[in-house]
Amino acid sequence: MLSFSFKRFAVAITAVTALLIAGCASGPKVRTDAAANVNFNSYKTFAFMPEPATDNPAYATLVTQHFKDAITAEMTALGYQYSETDADLLVNFNSNVEDRTDVRSTPTASVHYNYYHYRRGYYLGFPLYTSEVDTIRYKYGTVNIDVVDAAKKQLIWEGISEGTLKRADLEQPKPAIAKVVGLIFQQYPTRKIPLTP
Repeated sequence: MLSFSFKRFAVAITAVTALLIAGCASGPKVRTDAAANVNFNSYKTFAFMPEPATDNPAYATLVTQHFKDAITAEMTALGYQYSETDADLLVNFNSNVEDRTDVRSTPTASVHYNYYHYRRGYYLGFPLYTSEVDTIRYKYGTVNIDVVDAAKKQLIWEGISEGTLKRADLEQPKPAIAKVVGLIFQQYPTRKIPLTP
């Protein structure tokens, strides 16, 4: 009876810890900031800043094109028109992927038999409480999108997304970029109806 209750306790502790870890990696965190006293409906056109940070000095990268495609789709959905020259707004963006390491400690309890084999499982001694330490390595991504008043050269809106990257995000960057850009633009000031993820 004692061994059954003790095992249930250990399983419960492990399950709660797993849920907490899963909750921390549920999705990217998005935050935005907008300049005060700006009428976003007064702007009609947009373009991109030259030479975004995602480009190679010698050529435009595929990542840059993926960002431009995703941002163009979002800005167009908001009612803006792309204009190569004389745009009201300039959009800039950047992304960064870094390696991170977490050390996580999980409380565990165990009963060692060895010397105590004479109890033959009829009863247990007092449990020994220890911690299992796991080292977890993962990729962490940050995306910034800036919207600038072209005439005033003033930042009027900024969106930032941060989160752990999955293997699929790295293997298929185009849909991953489109998803994160969409999440950021859900909080754009003129968004009429929030989109569901």
